[in-house]
Amino acid sequence: MFRDRDDDSFRFGFFAMGRHGRGGHRFGRGGHGFFGRGGGDFPGSRRLSSQDLQLVILALLGEQPAHGYELIKKIEERSDGFYSPSPGVIYPALTFLEEIGHASVTQDAARKLYSITEQGKVYLAENRATADTILEALSRIGRRMEEVREAFAGVSDLDSEASDDVHRARHALKSALRQKRGCDAAEARRIAKILDRAAAEILQQ
Repeated sequence: MFRDRDDDSFRFGFFAMGRHGRGGHRFGRGGHGFFGRGGGDFPGSRRLSSQDLQLVILALLGEQPAHGYELIKKIEERSDGFYSPSPGVIYPALTFLEEIGHASVTQDAARKLYSITEQGKVYLAENRATADTILEALSRIGRRMEEVREAFAGVSDLDSEASDDVHRARHALKSALRQKRGCDAAEARRIAKILDRAAAEILQQ
């Protein structure tokens, strides 16, 4: 039977450009990631700017204090693995937020525990709509990727020939998506629409 080596862990992390730690250490000056501001699944044509990442971090700290690693995991969980910022992105962001008075840090054993300050709460409140838009976009694309993964679940229950056909198609899809890794938001929206249409056509039968 045709099966590529990572069939059992089919993950859609191919767009997670935040893993590469692109962008400068001084935030609010055009750092890179995936989302920007605006409407739609990918709010805007820019990638996740440093300022947008600050808002996401502040929104999460507004829920409860957290360590840097916990923030990485929370963002990854929100997007179902779609976007996982690297430590090289998160910790400089936290340092900057502390420097400008939006976050405070206390020592928690061997780790630093970050909390939002009153000044940070004011800034977050002023930009709450943008923060919510980015978080919802992360959640939405995560749900979409989970739906695609679920669509491939149970492939082994098919007869051998049909199962091989599905695995070949799945491999072709994964290969195509990997080639698009690093694409801009406009191209990502186009790909998302294609996946939506494919899912709709599958459910028609």
